[in-house]
Amino acid sequence: MTMDTFGKKFRVTIFGESHGDAIGAVIDGIPAGIEISEGDFSADISKRRSGAKGTTPRIEADEPVILSGVFNGYTTGGSLAVMFRNTNTRSSDYSSLLVHPRPGHADFVAGIKWNGYNDYRGGGHFSGRLTLPVVAAGVIAKKILAEKLSRTVSVSARIVEIGGIATDIKDLASIPENVAAAIESAAEEGDSIGGIVECRVSGLPVGIGEPFFDSVESMVSHAVFSIPGVRGIEFGDGFKAAAMKGSQHNDPIADMGGRTVTNHAGGINGGITNGNPVVFRVAFKPTASIRKEQITLNTTTGNMESLVVPGRHDVCFALRTPVIVEAMTAIAITDLLA
Repeated sequence: MTMDTFGKKFRVTIFGESHGDAIGAVIDGIPAGIEISEGDFSADISKRRSGAKGTTPRIEADEPVILSGVFNGYTTGGSLAVMFRNTNTRSSDYSSLLVHPRPGHADFVAGIKWNGYNDYRGGGHFSGRLTLPVVAAGVIAKKILAEKLSRTVSVSARIVEIGGIATDIKDLASIPENVAAAIESAAEEGDSIGGIVECRVSGLPVGIGEPFFDSVESMVSHAVFSIPGVRGIEFGDGFKAAAMKGSQHNDPIADMGGRTVTNHAGGINGGITNGNPVVFRVAFKPTASIRKEQITLNTTTGNMESLVVPGRHDVCFALRTPVIVEAMTAIAITDLLA
């Protein structure tokens, strides 16, 4: 039994495996009367799609099919189910993983947890492929945020570091030369690199969130850490705050709208939005599936043996994650509003 649901009132349940027939999401807690069609998902889905340098050569159509919850172009108030077919799989690439679990992957722990009955192909349910229905749920969450708050709310993420190189990437069609060179170098070595994504949420009013367990930081972190490959998250000044003095870190309040002179807290005080942009950064590890030879356990013999991972994988999957971070953030905040 797995628990693949996030949220209390706005709930997102994902289903499927990387090489199964289809993947998708069932979303509950959607108000009736929100205009939605398959075309509304296109813009965000395209930001996650592979094809740019450093991303996997596995290209999928990623065409959403709405199965329920929409009638005559508007949400009905019932469960909305959206599905995506898997059409470009090469499952034979993963046959060796039955006895050679990949270092850095969930192959070993999944096999132990589910007694070998898990679908290991392409990472199965642990695959980054499952972030596609998350992005679809994020599209709906963004629509709900705008409608419930009756204002313009912007959830926008960008890449600020790749492989230790500071950068500012909003569009994968224009990757800076130094970043492209780092990606190419890692690819030639059969290796991979990670990155950092910064997300900014503007337009939120004062008062969203709860103290302690349902704080904005707690809920966003819970959702964001569900993205495969996340290794850290920090809000506002984050870890730099530990080296600051209170006089440096405190944000002077400038007006009754909550505007502050600085934003060291990242738009949150006491777990509650303070009217300023919510700002946080997310660290993504380098892709675990690499062509470079590694050592791993042979689960049949008990010996450690060499392994070269087959298949099609991102050299830097962080490149495709900003829109996923946006989606998880929108889902978490929508749940807090519900």
